[in-house]
Amino acid sequence: MAQKGDQLDQESFSCSICLDLLKHPVTIPCGHSYCMKCINNFWDGEKEKKLPSCPQCRRTFTPRPELMKNTMLADLMEEMKKTGLQALVDPSKNLQDNICPRHDEVMKMFCRTDQKCICYLCSVDEHKGHDTVSTAAERTERQREMEVSRQQIQQEIQDREKDVKLLQHEVEAINQSADKTVEDSEEIFTELISLLQKRSSDVKQQIRSQQETEVSRVRELEEKLQQEITDLKRRDAERKQLTDTKDHNQFLHNYPSLSPLSESTHSSSISIRPLRYFQDVTAAVSEVRGRLQDILRDTWTNISLTITDVDVLLPQPEPKSRAEFLKYSCEITLDPNTVNTLLLLSEENRKVTFMNQRQSYSSHPDRFSDVAQVLSRESLTGRHYWEVEKKASEVGLAVTYKNISRSGSWKGYGFGGNDKSWSLYCDSDRYVFWHNNISSSMSGPKTSRIGVYLDHRAGVLSFYSVSETMTLLHRVQTSFTQPLYAGVGVANTSGHSAEFCKLK
Repeated sequence: MAQKGDQLDQESFSCSICLDLLKHPVTIPCGHSYCMKCINNFWDGEKEKKLPSCPQCRRTFTPRPELMKNTMLADLMEEMKKTGLQALVDPSKNLQDNICPRHDEVMKMFCRTDQKCICYLCSVDEHKGHDTVSTAAERTERQREMEVSRQQIQQEIQDREKDVKLLQHEVEAINQSADKTVEDSEEIFTELISLLQKRSSDVKQQIRSQQETEVSRVRELEEKLQQEITDLKRRDAERKQLTDTKDHNQFLHNYPSLSPLSESTHSSSISIRPLRYFQDVTAAVSEVRGRLQDILRDTWTNISLTITDVDVLLPQPEPKSRAEFLKYSCEITLDPNTVNTLLLLSEENRKVTFMNQRQSYSSHPDRFSDVAQVLSRESLTGRHYWEVEKKASEVGLAVTYKNISRSGSWKGYGFGGNDKSWSLYCDSDRYVFWHNNISSSMSGPKTSRIGVYLDHRAGVLSFYSVSETMTLLHRVQTSFTQPLYAGVGVANTSGHSAEFCKLK
């Protein structure tokens, strides 16, 4: 601590020009002190500036101050020399690097104009008229700047360390969620398998039970028929035996003793009708299998999309090329329960065509009753891209919440006429974007195919004109609060259509 205090004292009583302890110290009007020779030489080198200034605070003086020896500082310097404080000044380890190669003087000045260390003679020679200060003053300034930059760096380090912790927590959360979901999924599929096995066992048991019942009935009938056959054979044998009797009297005597024949109740209908055993059960089980396959096929895509739509902290850059957009392509099919009766669905419910005559759709509360538009069956919550081929004078391409109105005023149900839908209307000579009944027009290349990109989590909705290149027509940045559905509307012209394309 003593050395630190001594060092501070030494710096306090050093000349900022020569960096040595003050020799013949003088104090100028601003309060700073210098060696008399150093400040005079400094001012002599500043003659072209006309007004002398302080090397530290840069304050100017008019006229040039008359310098008087500061006796108190001079006495203090003498006392400090006696105590040996000057020996505390450590020699530079690279002394030669601090010597001016031209004047063989220590470089105690800094030229801000040329950004280099110079000696005092340089400051009054080739650096005359430049902005020069002592190396100590420049060091102080640069030190201050460096402290500011260090604070910025340390803040950035703290911010990045915070982000690293967030990412570490994110990894932990992803792993925990994935493990729990795998466990839950396995449990659910195990239950499904167990249910199918139980149903299989039930069917098997019912078949075997019915098999036993039917076989028992057949066996019973078989035994009855066998008994009847035996009885009939016995009677036939009696009659044959009597027939073989040679004696007529004996024949006539024994004939009444023959057991009379009962009226036959046997019917040959058993073999007349076509027989059906358990084949219908196989057909019924096959039908169940087909329905399960349909369910798995229809829902598996949604399960896969849900897996890929996992929401994490990492930023997702927006695609730039069509190839990148196609990575998020999805197949859109239109919902027959929502289509207006003036629209005809075709091409596996991917194409919609305006018709002059109303179509015979069944009544449904989700159907648009007053405008020729329709919604998709699929809900959209992740990143999706689709394209629509239009053959119409005007087509509206939209995304909307499902709870949009289906009738009433256009503000309630029309795509873009409310705060629940966003729509780009494409006609023959312009594009118009609508949302919440507010429109904005824009220009762009006229093509028959329009691409739509949606990033639900990021709140991004973009429309593109698609040809050999993709041209952005309009981009929306908002916050989606519900799952979205794709929508399309066609102008009131017979035969005009729009088709959601199959993208590979």
